[in-house]
Amino acid sequence: MAAPKILMKRGLENPESSHTLDAYEEAGGYRSVRRALDMDPEKIVEEVKASGLRGRGGAGFPTGTKWSFIPRDSEKPTYLVCNSDESEPGTFKDRWLLEKDPHLVLEGMMICAIAIDCRLMFNYLRGEFSFPIKRFQAAVEEAYANGYLGKGIFGSDYDLDVVTHYGAGAYIAGEETGMLESLEGKKAMPRNKPPFPAIEGLFGCPTVINNTETLAALPWIIENGAAAYRQIGTEKSPGTKLFSASGHLNKPGVYEVDLGYSLLEFIEQECGGVRGGKKLKAVIPGGSSVPIMTPQECVGAKMDYEGLRERGSMVGSGGFMVIGDNVSVPACLLNLAHFYAHESCGQCTPCREGCGWIEQLIDRLLDGRGTQGDLDRILRLADNMAGGKTICALADAMAWPAVSYIKKYPHEFAELCVEPVDMDALEAAVAAHAHVLP
Repeated sequence: MAAPKILMKRGLENPESSHTLDAYEEAGGYRSVRRALDMDPEKIVEEVKASGLRGRGGAGFPTGTKWSFIPRDSEKPTYLVCNSDESEPGTFKDRWLLEKDPHLVLEGMMICAIAIDCRLMFNYLRGEFSFPIKRFQAAVEEAYANGYLGKGIFGSDYDLDVVTHYGAGAYIAGEETGMLESLEGKKAMPRNKPPFPAIEGLFGCPTVINNTETLAALPWIIENGAAAYRQIGTEKSPGTKLFSASGHLNKPGVYEVDLGYSLLEFIEQECGGVRGGKKLKAVIPGGSSVPIMTPQECVGAKMDYEGLRERGSMVGSGGFMVIGDNVSVPACLLNLAHFYAHESCGQCTPCREGCGWIEQLIDRLLDGRGTQGDLDRILRLADNMAGGKTICALADAMAWPAVSYIKKYPHEFAELCVEPVDMDALEAAVAAHAHVLP
Protein backbone atom coordinates (compact mmCIF):
# COMPACT_ATOMS: atom_id res chain seq x y z
CA MET A 1 0.00 0.00 0.00
CA ALA A 2 2.20 2.80 -1.29
CA ALA A 3 1.40 6.26 -0.02
CA PRO A 4 0.97 9.10 -2.57
CA LYS A 5 3.60 11.19 -0.79
CA ILE A 6 1.41 14.19 -0.05
CA LEU A 7 4.01 15.65 2.31
CA MET A 8 7.34 14.06 1.46
CA LYS A 9 7.26 14.12 -2.35
CA ARG A 10 9.47 17.14 -2.99
CA GLY A 11 12.05 16.30 -0.36
CA LEU A 12 12.51 12.80 -1.74
CA GLU A 13 12.67 13.80 -5.38
CA ASN A 14 15.06 16.72 -5.00
CA PRO A 15 16.69 16.50 -1.57
CA GLU A 16 19.54 18.94 -2.24
CA SER A 17 17.39 21.94 -3.19
CA SER A 18 13.91 21.01 -1.98
CA HIS A 19 14.00 23.82 0.58
CA THR A 20 14.38 26.58 -2.04
CA LEU A 21 11.62 28.62 -3.63
CA ASP A 22 12.67 27.64 -7.16
CA ALA A 23 12.48 23.92 -6.41
CA TYR A 24 9.18 24.33 -4.61
CA GLU A 25 7.51 26.23 -7.44
CA GLU A 26 8.97 23.86 -10.02
CA ALA A 27 7.10 21.08 -8.21
CA GLY A 28 3.86 23.07 -8.26
CA GLY A 29 4.25 25.00 -5.03
CA TYR A 30 2.15 28.08 -4.23
CA ARG A 31 -0.59 27.12 -6.70
CA SER A 32 -2.94 26.22 -3.88
CA VAL A 33 -2.65 29.50 -2.00
CA ARG A 34 -3.39 31.39 -5.23
CA ARG A 35 -6.51 29.28 -5.57
CA ALA A 36 -7.40 29.95 -1.93
CA LEU A 37 -7.22 33.71 -2.52
CA ASP A 38 -10.02 33.33 -5.06
CA MET A 39 -12.16 31.24 -2.73
CA ASP A 40 -14.63 32.37 -0.12
CA PRO A 41 -12.90 31.86 3.27
CA GLU A 42 -15.81 29.84 4.61
CA LYS A 43 -15.59 27.58 1.56
CA ILE A 44 -11.97 26.83 2.48
CA VAL A 45 -13.06 25.92 6.00
CA GLU A 46 -15.80 23.65 4.63
CA GLU A 47 -13.37 21.98 2.23
CA VAL A 48 -10.95 21.21 5.06
CA LYS A 49 -13.85 19.95 7.17
CA ALA A 50 -14.96 17.70 4.33
CA SER A 51 -11.43 16.33 3.91
CA GLY A 52 -11.52 14.89 7.43
CA LEU A 53 -8.02 16.21 8.17
CA ARG A 54 -7.25 15.76 11.86
CA GLY A 55 -4.62 17.55 13.89
CA ARG A 56 -1.23 15.85 13.55
CA GLY A 57 0.29 17.20 16.74
CA GLY A 58 -1.18 14.55 19.02
CA ALA A 59 -4.81 15.29 19.83
CA GLY A 60 -6.25 14.36 16.42
CA PHE A 61 -8.98 17.02 16.62
CA PRO A 62 -10.72 17.78 13.28
CA THR A 63 -8.88 20.73 11.73
CA GLY A 64 -11.77 22.39 9.92
CA THR A 65 -13.93 22.19 13.03
CA LYS A 66 -11.25 23.98 15.04
CA TRP A 67 -11.17 26.78 12.44
CA SER A 68 -14.97 27.11 12.54
CA PHE A 69 -14.81 28.16 16.20
CA ILE A 70 -13.19 31.48 15.18
CA PRO A 71 -15.82 34.24 15.43
CA ARG A 72 -16.38 36.01 12.11
CA ASP A 73 -17.79 39.16 13.68
CA SER A 74 -15.00 39.90 16.15
CA GLU A 75 -13.58 43.43 16.21
CA LYS A 76 -10.24 42.02 17.33
CA PRO A 77 -7.57 40.77 14.92
CA THR A 78 -7.34 37.03 14.31
CA TYR A 79 -4.02 35.21 14.64
CA LEU A 80 -2.59 31.93 13.42
CA VAL A 81 0.15 30.14 15.36
CA CYS A 82 1.98 27.24 13.76
CA ASN A 83 3.13 24.86 16.51
CA SER A 84 6.67 23.81 15.50
CA ASP A 85 7.78 23.27 19.10
CA GLU A 86 8.35 19.57 18.45
CA SER A 87 9.53 18.32 21.84
CA GLU A 88 7.77 14.97 22.30
CA PRO A 89 10.49 12.34 22.82
CA GLY A 90 10.72 10.07 19.80
CA THR A 91 9.16 12.60 17.41
CA PHE A 92 11.12 14.40 14.66
CA LYS A 93 8.81 14.63 11.63
CA ASP A 94 8.11 18.38 11.90
CA ARG A 95 11.84 19.02 11.91
CA TRP A 96 12.05 17.08 8.65
CA LEU A 97 9.38 19.27 7.06
CA LEU A 98 11.03 22.48 8.22
CA GLU A 99 14.42 21.39 6.91
CA LYS A 100 13.39 19.82 3.61
CA ASP A 101 10.18 21.61 2.64
CA PRO A 102 9.76 24.88 4.55
CA HIS A 103 7.78 26.48 1.72
CA LEU A 104 5.18 23.72 2.03
CA VAL A 105 4.71 24.65 5.68
CA LEU A 106 4.59 28.33 4.79
CA GLU A 107 2.00 27.81 2.06
CA GLY A 108 -0.13 25.78 4.45
CA MET A 109 0.05 28.62 6.96
CA MET A 110 -1.04 31.08 4.27
CA ILE A 111 -4.08 28.95 3.33
CA CYS A 112 -5.16 28.71 6.95
CA ALA A 113 -4.66 32.46 7.42
CA ILE A 114 -6.89 33.25 4.44
CA ALA A 115 -9.55 30.85 5.73
CA ILE A 116 -9.76 32.58 9.12
CA ASP A 117 -9.06 36.16 7.89
CA CYS A 118 -5.72 36.35 9.67
CA ARG A 119 -3.22 39.05 8.66
CA LEU A 120 -0.37 38.17 11.04
CA MET A 121 0.93 34.61 11.48
CA PHE A 122 3.45 33.18 13.92
CA ASN A 123 5.59 30.08 13.68
CA TYR A 124 6.81 28.99 17.12
CA LEU A 125 9.83 26.73 16.69
CA ARG A 126 11.65 24.64 19.26
CA GLY A 127 14.69 26.54 20.49
CA GLU A 128 17.12 23.70 19.73
CA PHE A 129 16.04 23.68 16.06
CA SER A 130 18.92 25.87 14.89
CA PHE A 131 19.09 24.39 11.37
CA PRO A 132 15.30 24.15 10.82
CA ILE A 133 15.00 27.75 12.03
CA LYS A 134 17.54 28.86 9.43
CA ARG A 135 15.77 26.94 6.70
CA PHE A 136 12.33 28.27 7.58
CA GLN A 137 13.54 31.86 7.95
CA ALA A 138 15.30 31.63 4.58
CA ALA A 139 12.00 30.50 3.05
CA VAL A 140 10.22 33.44 4.69
CA GLU A 141 12.77 35.85 3.24
CA GLU A 142 12.37 34.34 -0.24
CA ALA A 143 8.60 34.69 0.05
CA TYR A 144 8.84 38.34 1.06
CA ALA A 145 11.31 39.08 -1.72
CA ASN A 146 8.90 37.68 -4.31
CA GLY A 147 5.78 39.39 -3.00
CA TYR A 148 4.29 36.23 -1.51
CA LEU A 149 4.26 37.82 1.93
CA GLY A 150 3.71 41.43 2.97
CA LYS A 151 1.46 43.94 1.21
CA GLY A 152 -0.84 42.49 -1.44
CA ILE A 153 0.40 38.90 -1.52
CA PHE A 154 0.54 37.33 -5.00
CA GLY A 155 -0.74 40.59 -6.50
CA SER A 156 -4.00 40.47 -4.52
CA ASP A 157 -5.41 42.97 -2.05
CA TYR A 158 -4.67 40.60 0.87
CA ASP A 159 -1.90 41.67 3.28
CA LEU A 160 -0.19 38.92 5.27
CA ASP A 161 2.91 38.87 7.47
CA VAL A 162 4.68 36.18 9.47
CA VAL A 163 6.84 36.20 12.61
CA THR A 164 9.38 33.44 13.21
CA HIS A 165 9.69 32.88 16.94
CA TYR A 166 11.69 30.27 18.78
CA GLY A 167 11.52 29.24 22.40
CA ALA A 168 14.12 28.17 24.93
CA GLY A 169 13.57 24.41 24.76
CA ALA A 170 10.70 23.91 27.23
CA TYR A 171 8.57 20.84 26.50
CA ILE A 172 5.58 22.51 28.13
CA ALA A 173 5.65 25.24 25.46
CA GLY A 174 4.32 22.64 23.03
CA GLU A 175 0.99 22.78 24.91
CA GLU A 176 -0.96 25.35 22.94
CA THR A 177 -1.84 27.77 25.73
CA GLY A 178 1.64 27.45 27.24
CA MET A 179 2.91 28.43 23.79
CA LEU A 180 0.68 31.51 23.78
CA GLU A 181 2.06 32.54 27.16
CA SER A 182 5.59 32.18 25.81
CA LEU A 183 4.77 34.19 22.68
CA GLU A 184 3.49 36.95 24.94
CA GLY A 185 6.85 37.02 26.72
CA LYS A 186 5.84 35.09 29.82
CA LYS A 187 6.77 31.72 31.28
CA ALA A 188 5.19 28.88 29.28
CA MET A 189 2.61 27.87 31.87
CA PRO A 190 -0.64 26.47 30.38
CA ARG A 191 -3.86 28.41 30.88
CA ASN A 192 -7.14 27.25 32.33
CA LYS A 193 -9.78 26.69 29.68
CA PRO A 194 -12.29 28.07 28.88
CA PRO A 195 -11.85 30.52 27.32
CA PHE A 196 -10.36 28.53 24.47
CA PRO A 197 -7.79 30.07 22.10
CA ALA A 198 -10.33 30.35 19.27
CA ILE A 199 -12.19 32.92 21.37
CA GLU A 200 -9.42 34.41 23.51
CA GLY A 201 -5.95 33.33 22.47
CA LEU A 202 -2.80 35.28 21.63
CA PHE A 203 -2.94 38.78 23.14
CA GLY A 204 -6.57 38.07 24.06
CA CYS A 205 -7.60 37.71 20.41
CA PRO A 206 -9.17 34.84 18.44
CA THR A 207 -6.37 32.40 17.56
CA VAL A 208 -5.97 29.15 15.66
CA ILE A 209 -3.07 26.91 16.68
CA ASN A 210 -2.18 24.06 14.33
CA ASN A 211 0.71 21.63 14.18
CA THR A 212 3.34 21.95 11.43
CA GLU A 213 2.36 18.70 9.73
CA THR A 214 -1.33 19.62 9.84
CA LEU A 215 -0.72 22.86 7.99
CA ALA A 216 1.63 21.16 5.51
CA ALA A 217 -1.26 18.92 4.38
CA LEU A 218 -3.42 21.88 3.29
CA PRO A 219 -1.88 22.69 -0.13
CA TRP A 220 -2.59 19.15 -1.41
CA ILE A 221 -6.16 19.28 -0.12
CA ILE A 222 -6.91 22.65 -1.73
CA GLU A 223 -5.31 21.59 -5.03
CA ASN A 224 -6.83 18.10 -5.26
CA GLY A 225 -10.02 18.49 -3.24
CA ALA A 226 -11.48 16.94 -0.12
CA ALA A 227 -12.91 13.96 -1.98
CA ALA A 228 -9.47 12.99 -3.31
CA TYR A 229 -7.97 13.28 0.17
CA ARG A 230 -10.68 11.02 1.56
CA GLN A 231 -9.70 8.32 -0.92
CA ILE A 232 -6.49 7.90 1.10
CA GLY A 233 -6.37 6.29 4.52
CA THR A 234 -9.52 5.10 6.28
CA GLU A 235 -13.05 6.44 6.56
CA LYS A 236 -12.50 7.96 10.00
CA SER A 237 -8.77 8.64 9.59
CA PRO A 238 -8.31 10.03 6.07
CA GLY A 239 -5.01 11.00 4.49
CA THR A 240 -1.40 10.17 5.19
CA LYS A 241 0.65 10.54 8.36
CA LEU A 242 4.32 11.09 9.02
CA PHE A 243 5.84 8.67 11.53
CA SER A 244 9.25 9.23 13.11
CA ALA A 245 10.58 5.70 13.33
CA SER A 246 13.42 5.11 15.81
CA GLY A 247 14.79 2.57 18.24
CA HIS A 248 15.93 -0.93 17.33
CA LEU A 249 15.26 -0.69 13.61
CA ASN A 250 17.47 -1.39 10.63
CA LYS A 251 16.16 1.67 8.79
CA PRO A 252 15.05 4.40 11.21
CA GLY A 253 13.80 7.67 9.73
CA VAL A 254 10.71 9.67 8.79
CA TYR A 255 8.11 7.73 6.80
CA GLU A 256 4.87 8.84 5.20
CA VAL A 257 2.22 6.13 5.08
CA ASP A 258 -1.51 5.96 4.52
CA LEU A 259 -3.40 6.01 7.79
CA GLY A 260 -4.57 2.46 8.35
CA TYR A 261 -1.22 0.94 7.33
CA SER A 262 -0.35 -2.37 8.98
CA LEU A 263 1.88 -1.78 12.01
CA LEU A 264 3.92 -4.96 11.59
CA GLU A 265 4.29 -4.41 7.85
CA PHE A 266 5.57 -0.93 8.63
CA ILE A 267 8.26 -2.40 10.88
CA GLU A 268 9.26 -5.20 8.51
CA GLN A 269 8.78 -3.73 5.04
CA GLU A 270 9.42 -0.03 5.52
CA CYS A 271 11.84 0.02 8.47
CA GLY A 272 13.76 -3.15 7.62
CA GLY A 273 12.78 -5.12 10.71
CA VAL A 274 14.19 -5.20 14.22
CA ARG A 275 17.93 -4.46 14.31
CA GLY A 276 20.67 -6.88 15.22
CA GLY A 277 18.63 -10.04 15.08
CA LYS A 278 16.69 -9.03 18.17
CA LYS A 279 13.07 -9.97 18.73
CA LEU A 280 10.35 -7.37 19.00
CA LYS A 281 9.61 -6.65 22.66
CA ALA A 282 7.46 -3.54 22.55
CA VAL A 283 6.30 -0.65 20.40
CA ILE A 284 5.54 2.91 21.46
CA PRO A 285 3.57 4.09 18.40
CA GLY A 286 2.88 7.77 19.03
CA GLY A 287 5.59 9.40 21.12
CA SER A 288 6.71 8.86 24.70
CA SER A 289 3.40 9.79 26.32
CA VAL A 290 1.23 7.08 24.75
CA PRO A 291 0.67 3.62 26.26
CA ILE A 292 3.12 0.90 25.23
CA MET A 293 2.11 -2.06 23.03
CA THR A 294 3.21 -5.68 23.36
CA PRO A 295 4.10 -7.83 20.30
CA GLN A 296 0.76 -9.61 20.67
CA GLU A 297 -1.12 -6.30 20.53
CA CYS A 298 0.80 -5.35 17.38
CA VAL A 299 -0.55 -8.33 15.44
CA GLY A 300 -3.23 -7.01 13.09
CA ALA A 301 -2.89 -3.46 14.43
CA LYS A 302 -3.52 -0.59 12.01
CA MET A 303 -1.70 2.73 12.20
CA ASP A 304 -4.65 5.09 12.45
CA TYR A 305 -6.51 6.89 15.21
CA GLU A 306 -9.16 4.22 15.70
CA GLY A 307 -6.94 1.22 15.05
CA LEU A 308 -4.35 2.10 17.67
CA ARG A 309 -6.99 3.13 20.20
CA GLU A 310 -8.58 -0.30 19.80
CA ARG A 311 -5.21 -1.74 20.86
CA GLY A 312 -5.02 0.53 23.89
CA SER A 313 -2.63 3.13 22.50
CA MET A 314 -2.69 6.24 20.31
CA VAL A 315 -1.31 7.77 17.09
CA GLY A 316 -0.19 10.76 19.17
CA SER A 317 2.50 12.78 17.46
CA GLY A 318 3.72 9.84 15.37
CA GLY A 319 6.86 9.12 17.39
CA PHE A 320 7.13 5.42 16.51
CA MET A 321 9.67 3.72 18.81
CA VAL A 322 10.60 0.04 18.52
CA ILE A 323 12.11 -1.76 21.51
CA GLY A 324 14.13 -4.97 21.15
CA ASP A 325 14.17 -7.86 23.60
CA ASN A 326 17.48 -6.79 25.15
CA VAL A 327 15.97 -3.68 26.75
CA SER A 328 14.60 -3.27 30.28
CA VAL A 329 11.07 -1.87 30.27
CA PRO A 330 11.46 -0.43 33.82
CA ALA A 331 14.63 1.34 32.67
CA CYS A 332 12.68 2.86 29.77
CA LEU A 333 10.05 4.08 32.20
CA LEU A 334 12.69 5.66 34.44
CA ASN A 335 14.05 7.55 31.44
CA LEU A 336 10.58 8.91 30.67
CA ALA A 337 9.87 9.72 34.32
CA HIS A 338 13.09 11.71 34.54
CA PHE A 339 12.05 13.68 31.45
CA TYR A 340 8.54 14.50 32.65
CA ALA A 341 9.66 15.35 36.17
CA HIS A 342 12.16 17.79 34.68
CA GLU A 343 9.73 19.30 32.16
CA SER A 344 6.72 19.84 34.44
CA CYS A 345 6.08 23.56 34.76
CA GLY A 346 5.16 23.04 38.43
CA GLN A 347 1.86 24.86 38.23
CA CYS A 348 -0.33 21.90 39.27
CA THR A 349 0.42 19.91 42.42
CA PRO A 350 -0.51 16.44 41.05
CA CYS A 351 1.92 16.90 38.16
CA ARG A 352 4.68 18.74 40.02
CA GLU A 353 4.80 16.22 42.86
CA GLY A 354 3.56 13.12 41.07
CA CYS A 355 6.11 13.09 38.25
CA GLY A 356 8.97 13.46 40.71
CA TRP A 357 7.64 10.79 43.06
CA ILE A 358 7.16 8.30 40.23
CA GLU A 359 10.72 8.95 39.11
CA GLN A 360 12.05 8.34 42.64
CA LEU A 361 10.06 5.12 43.05
CA ILE A 362 11.22 3.65 39.75
CA ASP A 363 14.78 4.67 40.52
CA ARG A 364 14.50 2.84 43.85
CA LEU A 365 13.25 -0.30 42.07
CA LEU A 366 16.13 -0.27 39.60
CA ASP A 367 18.54 0.32 42.47
CA GLY A 368 17.41 -2.93 44.09
CA ARG A 369 15.59 -1.30 47.01
CA GLY A 370 12.01 -1.42 45.74
CA THR A 371 9.00 -3.30 47.09
CA GLN A 372 5.55 -4.30 45.95
CA GLY A 373 4.28 -1.34 47.91
CA ASP A 374 6.28 0.93 45.60
CA LEU A 375 4.51 -0.53 42.58
CA ASP A 376 1.17 0.14 44.29
CA ARG A 377 2.28 3.72 45.01
CA ILE A 378 3.19 4.31 41.36
CA LEU A 379 -0.27 3.16 40.29
CA ARG A 380 -2.01 5.32 42.91
CA LEU A 381 0.07 8.34 41.96
CA ALA A 382 -0.82 7.86 38.30
CA ASP A 383 -4.49 7.68 39.25
CA ASN A 384 -4.17 10.94 41.18
CA MET A 385 -2.50 12.63 38.20
CA ALA A 386 -4.59 11.62 35.18
CA GLY A 387 -8.10 12.32 33.97
CA GLY A 388 -8.42 16.10 33.99
CA LYS A 389 -6.93 16.74 37.43
CA THR A 390 -4.40 19.24 36.02
CA ILE A 391 -4.56 22.22 33.69
CA CYS A 392 -2.77 20.47 30.82
CA ALA A 393 -2.09 16.84 29.87
CA LEU A 394 1.55 16.58 30.98
CA ALA A 395 0.48 14.66 34.10
CA ASP A 396 -1.48 12.25 31.89
CA ALA A 397 1.60 11.90 29.68
CA MET A 398 3.45 10.50 32.70
CA ALA A 399 0.55 8.49 34.12
CA TRP A 400 -0.31 6.60 30.92
CA PRO A 401 3.14 5.06 30.43
CA ALA A 402 3.48 4.32 34.17
CA VAL A 403 0.28 2.28 34.29
CA SER A 404 0.63 0.66 30.86
CA TYR A 405 4.25 -0.43 31.39
CA ILE A 406 3.42 -2.12 34.71
CA LYS A 407 0.24 -3.62 33.24
CA LYS A 408 1.94 -5.05 30.15
CA TYR A 409 5.26 -6.12 31.72
CA PRO A 410 4.46 -6.86 35.40
CA HIS A 411 7.10 -9.57 35.79
CA GLU A 412 9.92 -7.19 34.85
CA PHE A 413 8.89 -4.84 37.65
CA ALA A 414 8.28 -7.69 40.09
CA GLU A 415 11.78 -9.08 39.48
CA LEU A 416 13.28 -5.82 40.70
CA CYS A 417 11.61 -5.98 44.11
CA VAL A 418 13.65 -7.06 47.12
CA GLU A 419 10.98 -9.54 48.22
CA PRO A 420 8.73 -11.89 46.20
CA VAL A 421 5.73 -10.14 44.70
CA ASP A 422 2.17 -11.43 44.97
CA MET A 423 1.36 -11.34 41.25
CA ASP A 424 -2.38 -11.79 41.82
CA ALA A 425 -2.38 -8.75 44.11
CA LEU A 426 -0.35 -6.75 41.57
CA GLU A 427 -2.74 -7.73 38.80
CA ALA A 428 -5.66 -6.62 40.96
CA ALA A 429 -3.95 -3.28 41.69
CA VAL A 430 -3.36 -2.71 37.98
CA ALA A 431 -7.00 -3.53 37.23
CA ALA A 432 -8.14 -1.07 39.90
CA HIS A 433 -6.24 1.73 38.18
CA ALA A 434 -6.71 0.67 34.54
CA HIS A 435 -9.29 3.44 34.05
CA VAL A 436 -6.32 5.85 33.99
CA LEU A 437 -5.46 4.67 30.47
CA PRO A 438 -6.99 6.51 27.50
